[in-house]
Formats: sequence, structure tokens, C-alpha cells
Amino acid sequence: MVAHLDGPSLARLRLAISPAAEVTSWLRAALSRFGHPVHGDPGPAARAALRHPDVALVAELVTPPGRLGYTPDLLTPKPPLGPLDTVFDQQLAAMAATPADAVAMQVNERFPAGGMPARVRAAVDDGTLARRVTDGLRHFWQAALAERWPAVRATLEAELAVRATAMATAGVGSMLNGLHPGVGWTGRSLTIDSSYRITTALTGAELVLAPSALAWPQLSTQLCDEGNAVLVYPIGAGRAQQRRAGRLGDLVGVSRAAILADLNVPRSTGQLSERHRLAPATVSYHLGVLLRSGLVVRARERHSVLYRRSDHGDELVGCRSDQGATRSASP
Repeated sequence: MVAHLDGPSLARLRLAISPAAEVTSWLRAALSRFGHPVHGDPGPAARAALRHPDVALVAELVTPPGRLGYTPDLLTPKPPLGPLDTVFDQQLAAMAATPADAVAMQVNERFPAGGMPARVRAAVDDGTLARRVTDGLRHFWQAALAERWPAVRATLEAELAVRATAMATAGVGSMLNGLHPGVGWTGRSLTIDSSYRITTALTGAELVLAPSALAWPQLSTQLCDEGNAVLVYPIGAGRAQQRRAGRLGDLVGVSRAAILADLNVPRSTGQLSERHRLAPATVSYHLGVLLRSGLVVRARERHSVLYRRSDHGDELVGCRSDQGATRSASP
């Protein structure tokens, strides 16, 4: 995809957090039997929320995990100007106010070959789809993401600070070139790795760059509508080997990151429970996520099952295997 930006559009370019994009990405992860590639299992509350009829309607519209396709733009309106605490409510209001003709056009684009689910067709026909998906995302947010949001928000705010500094010290072009491996800046145009072969132009438009902690590793573009131009980019894509243990909490949660960082030597569930003052069941849950993600391995030693970081886990923490010293138990 290529997007030409004129001078006024480049001048209006801004960075902002999109809660709507984050909750939509988290819902997509909940639909996958493998969970999120970085954050693991979204948890039972997220899966239970999928049974709510309005959340289930949103799930029909979201491109299935691991597949290419179009997710209707009405689910991810451009984050408006203003305090972050009010942005999600404003995005929900924008969703609910999507005109019926725009809803129908976007839903038809979501199912270009036909096969539109009956409940989606019924909601389009009776004019309730925009309101119902708004209610569905609000419900899923409260059930599955609200508790995690402070940590996610802190990660995203740190990313905004990094990009703002890059723009201030090296210029907007340099910032755009360093945004993501799939994004480039030619001096006049944004080039974006995409399955869509589209060339578009933004004339006097406001383009919002929205970092995402939960969309990893996909880029998401909304550049054909000048009034709702957004580029959602996953933070950290292509740079996992540069991360250090002190930043792992931004990616996998504080407790899980602490456990992973502590597995430079083999440890049992009981040892980790005592060292981190967590319930054994909680430690077992985190270890299960790390194991399924390939970040730890386990082996039986006499009457104990011991866990240690895998080579992939070492890379994520920032420790090369040749620096890992001896993998032996320590207090």
C-alpha cells in the first residue's frame, strides 16, 4: 500500500492511543485457541464474554486470527483529540453514530464473497448493528481488558514518548522510517507492507499513528477515508532480541515477566511461588502460558518438575545462551 501525503497532511500527523483498536485486538486474541502470540491466554473472563450476544456479533465482524481480510473501520474509529481518559467513550460514541449506509458498505466489504452470518444480516437490515457492536465492545472491555488497561496504557504512553522524542530530534521522516519494519517514508509517501495493492492520497487530512501493544504483529491501516485515517502499528515488532528483562512487564505482565526473568536457572513451581509470593496455582498458570509460548522448557528431576528459560526466552529477556552461565539451581 502507498499513501501520498501532501504538506498539510504531514503537518497534521499526530501520535495517539486508540483504546478501540486495543480492545478489538484483544477480542481477536480471545477467538484464537492459541491465545495472543505475546501475552498468552486472554483468560476465562474474555472467553465467557464472547458468549454475550453483542460481543458475538462483533466477533463475526473481526477478521479471524491468522487470516488476512478486512475488519470494518467502524470498530476502530480514529482516536480524537483530548484527554486519554475520555477517548474510548468518544470512540464508542462515534461507532454508535456510524450512518446506516456506511455500516452496510463496510459489512459487505467484510464478506465480499457472500456468506454473511444471519445475525449480522439481521442487524444490518434492522439498523441496530452500529449500536449493538458498540455495546459489545463496551461489554468486552469491562469483562476482559479494563483490569489490564493501566499496564497496557503505561506501555503505550512510553512508546508515544519515544516516538515524540524521535520526531523532535531527527524529524518526522526519520520517525516514520523507524516506526515499524513494514513502514517506510520516501519523502512524499508512506509505503506499507500490506496484502492490499492500493495507492491513496491524503490531502489536508489528519493521519493518526496509533501504537498497539495487543495487535502484535499485524499492521492495520485505515487510509482510504480521509476523515478516519489511522495507521495502527504493533510496538516492538522485529526488535524482540533488543528487549531487556526490565521491559518484559510491558509485554507479558509484571508477574509473568518476573517469573521468566527468574528462570535463568531451573526452578520448581513451589520455589517460584515462595520467591515471588504468589499462589502456586497462579504460578502454574503463568508457567503454562510461558510453556505454550515456547519461552520456557521443563524437565523432571527426581520428584520435581523444573522449569527454565528456553533459547527463545533468553532472547526475549536479552540474555544470549552463551552468557547464561551454568544452568544449575540457586537459592
